[in-house]
Amino acid sequence: MDLPSDFNALFPDRISVLDQNLDAGRKPHGRLDAQTQIATVIDELGKASAKAQQLPAPITSASKLQSNRHHLYLLKDGERNGGRGVAVGYLKVGCKKLFLLDQQGAHVETEPLCVLDFYVTESLQRHGYGLELFHFMLEHKKVKAEQMAYDRPSSKFLAFLEKHFDLKHSVPQVNNFVVFDGFFRNRSAVQLRKAQPKRTEGEIKPYSLMEREAIRVWLPGATSTVVISPAEALGSYWRNS
Repeated sequence: MDLPSDFNALFPDRISVLDQNLDAGRKPHGRLDAQTQIATVIDELGKASAKAQQLPAPITSASKLQSNRHHLYLLKDGERNGGRGVAVGYLKVGCKKLFLLDQQGAHVETEPLCVLDFYVTESLQRHGYGLELFHFMLEHKKVKAEQMAYDRPSSKFLAFLEKHFDLKHSVPQVNNFVVFDGFFRNRSAVQLRKAQPKRTEGEIKPYSLMEREAIRVWLPGATSTVVISPAEALGSYWRNS
């Protein structure tokens, strides 16, 4: 990856919380191009993440972060690279409106915090970096791992969640998101509400009954009763009253 050589100057903190502004905290002295270099870091890490997950295109980039209300937690190791620091990985989260199936198979509408992308450089995996990054995010967002939804988690990520957070019983979904049993516990009605079932084809809408149900009425000037719809009857009433 083509990353800045002096990572510590660009990212002052061990874990930087980035949003649309691409601001890593205090601006490095004399670095007017800091935002451009931060964008380069995000783009390169996003490409590496996509490659590791065998995705056709990156799902994380500086431009995507700038156009969404997501947060990206970027972790560095400031001791490596001769004391200049290196990028270790990142964790991207954001709220998404989802239609999910609960344990009973009922559709519910909710907008939880979701893990959208999670990547640690291959050569630095199994050093506790991923767990440090994940714990930092949970503390920053004040949320528990079981209360989150996970977008297309890899088998490695699922093993990570089971090992460190005992998340192993997922509730089957029809989309790419994974949620676990604890997701549906202790959630308020604002966070989780039953979704209205979709209208099946050919089903009569309540407001269309007036147009479809025929009735027998006596119209002015007629010699006998005729069969018309309630809508026609109502219109005729107003025209002749």
